[in-house]
Amino acid sequence: MSVWSTEIIQRYGGPGPRYTSYPPAHCFHEEVTHQDYLEALGVGNAERRPLSLYMHLPFCEHVCYYCACNRIVTGDKRLAAPYLDTLLAEMAQKSALVDSQRPVVQIHWGGGTPTFLDDGQLTRLMHQTGRRFRLLDNDRGDYGIELDPRTVTRSRISLLRGLGFNRVSIGVQDLDARVQQAVNRVQPYDRVREVVDAARDFGFRSTSVDLIYGLPWQSESSLARTVEQLLALRPDRISLYNYAHLPARFKVQRQISEAALPAPMEKLRMLVRAGDLFTDAGYVFIGMDHFALPSDDMAIAQRAGTLHRNFQGYSLHGDADLLGMGISAISQIGALYAQNHRQIDTWQSAVQEGEMPVAQGYVLDRDDQIRRDMIMSLLCHLEVDLTAFGERWAIQTTDYFADELAALAAFERDGLVRRDGRRLHLTDGGRLAARAVAMCFDRYHSPADTVRFSRII
Repeated sequence: MSVWSTEIIQRYGGPGPRYTSYPPAHCFHEEVTHQDYLEALGVGNAERRPLSLYMHLPFCEHVCYYCACNRIVTGDKRLAAPYLDTLLAEMAQKSALVDSQRPVVQIHWGGGTPTFLDDGQLTRLMHQTGRRFRLLDNDRGDYGIELDPRTVTRSRISLLRGLGFNRVSIGVQDLDARVQQAVNRVQPYDRVREVVDAARDFGFRSTSVDLIYGLPWQSESSLARTVEQLLALRPDRISLYNYAHLPARFKVQRQISEAALPAPMEKLRMLVRAGDLFTDAGYVFIGMDHFALPSDDMAIAQRAGTLHRNFQGYSLHGDADLLGMGISAISQIGALYAQNHRQIDTWQSAVQEGEMPVAQGYVLDRDDQIRRDMIMSLLCHLEVDLTAFGERWAIQTTDYFADELAALAAFERDGLVRRDGRRLHLTDGGRLAARAVAMCFDRYHSPADTVRFSRII
């Protein structure tokens, strides 16, 4: 069965979580406390787990009409300074509670547009990170930053490499001029090419580009042209995200004319055509919208069974405690999820008062942790050894998940899931429906969630 099957997409592509966490973020509640955070950090210190740092830098000079991120649109560069001061204060607060010998194996700056900060501010933030935490030398860490091609030059990319970044994620979305005008993100192909070339010239280890399908005025043929142009640049990774039009939740999306959005069948053809183009060009379909060259670390990690998934998407470092800093940033520390306040004033006040700026979160019980392990194994490794899984958790896996495994019968009949003795596999076709398979093990999912989530494929 072809991976890119319209029949699979239509049958299993309904609404569902993205599983950057389990339980999903809609289960978070306000009862998570400062003390919960301290206790989780203490356990991480005792176990000497490595660290992953996420910095949320929310500022953008221009609004993109499709955006659903927590960002602040402004042309006033002066706003960055007080935000950076509070971010550094939060960093100092958290680093003081972390064993200084725990290595930082991953850094990611996102937003927003991290390069809204000027060169001095970017340098100050990375310098202070190095003072507060144990960064890896000799380019051994995975240190990444999101780039808007409109905000960087060769000299700025050189600076970022000098600061220690070795991975870049470039927001492209679409290269068609009409689509770009409709979503208020105009950036010529030559600008994107220059950024990709500069990243290679300065020795970045991995370059990723982001695309979105389902935007206004897109068609199967127009998206195919965009894909073919980007394939000529040969980025190491490509993400192809489904545009979810939710103007009732995200006011900026009201700037998009619904009449200009592609019809559902056209959107389906876009996904299938793009997937075929990526596959034909030699990219591996990792799953969950992500593609990578076979030589890329992400593809290598999936083959080795070491790929993980967290709030930064697929990760090579799922064993690390993730410390999120900045507004709305999420930390994942062992069995704790903790999300910062979304509003700047509330976040700043909490930091200034010496409290963890936590607005909501979740503490996983044992069943949550077992189900998280199962779901992430399916999404990342595409298979589960039921015997080894049971030994890891001291359970009889087939008894514990008797109902869930029975629910996979439809997937087995459609050739998406295969049982080989005590091993559960997702087939090539099943990769496309991986999130639907994972939902069978999600005790929090209900039919009412259809209004909360966008389509999974």
